[in-house]
Amino acid sequence: MKSQTTLVLALLMPLAAPAMTALEQKPDYISDEEEDKIREAQEPSERIEVYLTLAQSRLDRIEGFRSKPMDPQYDNGAYIDHLLDEYISLTDALKNWIQDQYDRRGDMRKGLRKVLEMGPKQLHDLGRIQASPDAYAADYVKSLGDAKDDLTDALDGATKALAGQVKIFGELKSDEKAEAQSEKERMKEAKKRTREEEKLRKKERKQAPPADNDEN
Repeated sequence: MKSQTTLVLALLMPLAAPAMTALEQKPDYISDEEEDKIREAQEPSERIEVYLTLAQSRLDRIEGFRSKPMDPQYDNGAYIDHLLDEYISLTDALKNWIQDQYDRRGDMRKGLRKVLEMGPKQLHDLGRIQASPDAYAADYVKSLGDAKDDLTDALDGATKALAGQVKIFGELKSDEKAEAQSEKERMKEAKKRTREEEKLRKKERKQAPPADNDEN
């Protein structure tokens, strides 16, 4: 397990180090509302998903910005470069969180699977930006390359971290699946009983003699 931890550490730490103290003070790459969302997400996987969502929002902004005619009066390249810097900072914060929770043995299997689900899409989005350079590409080409490298490191680290966590929580995972299946069966049985009881009540109402209104 020690070698596995070291491997994850090696993958996650080089580019994540600047984010070590990112949430001790208000980071300049997130809004107040985003800071609240991060702070409120204390469960390991939940915070991972928050970081992924915020990072994706930067890529969506870039895509939306590039899809419209750019006004030459503004520094368009600097704006895209700024969004890429924010993306990198969020990816670093994600890597730092994964490393911290891995060291603490926090169960983040769900979140790590989300990284491996969303990460390739984000990598594709970055590659698409790189493959279709605009007139201002020279202003953000370095940040774009750094973003791709950073995300690749995060995906490698998440893959190794998930493998390590499956070894730790594999039995728990089986128990969770069994419990979920049992709960599903219980709900199915309860619905079946409810339907049968309703059918019986309808049948009884049909068979019941009409009320004798003469007694009223």
